[in-house]
Amino acid sequence: MRLEIRWHGRGGQGAVTAAEILAAAAIEEGLWAQAFPEYGAERRGAPVKAYTRISTEPILEREPILEPNIVVVLDPTLDPRVYLHGLREDGVAIINTGKSVEEVRGLLREKGLREPKIVAVVNATSIAMKHLKAPIVNTAMLGAFVKAVGIVKLDTILRLVAEKFGEKGRRVVEANIAAIREAYEATKIG
Repeated sequence: MRLEIRWHGRGGQGAVTAAEILAAAAIEEGLWAQAFPEYGAERRGAPVKAYTRISTEPILEREPILEPNIVVVLDPTLDPRVYLHGLREDGVAIINTGKSVEEVRGLLREKGLREPKIVAVVNATSIAMKHLKAPIVNTAMLGAFVKAVGIVKLDTILRLVAEKFGEKGRRVVEANIAAIREAYEATKIG
């Protein structure tokens, strides 16, 4: 088994952190994994890509993922031609949006784009604003990822997020945990 995941977001949304937490969760659960960002002229608000590979075998390559099994879209304003580029025919798109699965599929058809086999949607921005008081959607998108893909356990993600953000205080940890749980429950898949 091998999964290649490409994260699309903007600087400040936490795509790199989410990619790293997912890889750490996979390793804790006995899989091989790696995560890394695509470096460029990143700055707050600029488009950012990060990558996670998960496998039952050692992973030797470190190049960017051009044909992902899964794309995770943290920012709904990004161009779908960019984030869907190279997605495999049996691919999964997990998208932060207030739209339904049917609306997303309709928009992709209107643009003449091939639809992913599975589309999962969650309004991660709304969830992040509710719990974190900021549009930092990475932890909510981890909840959506676990719901849509299920390669790692929700409890593993929750524990690693608590460890990662522990130094920022109990309130930050609790807010991120609440965002993950709500996004997990709210994610719609079709």
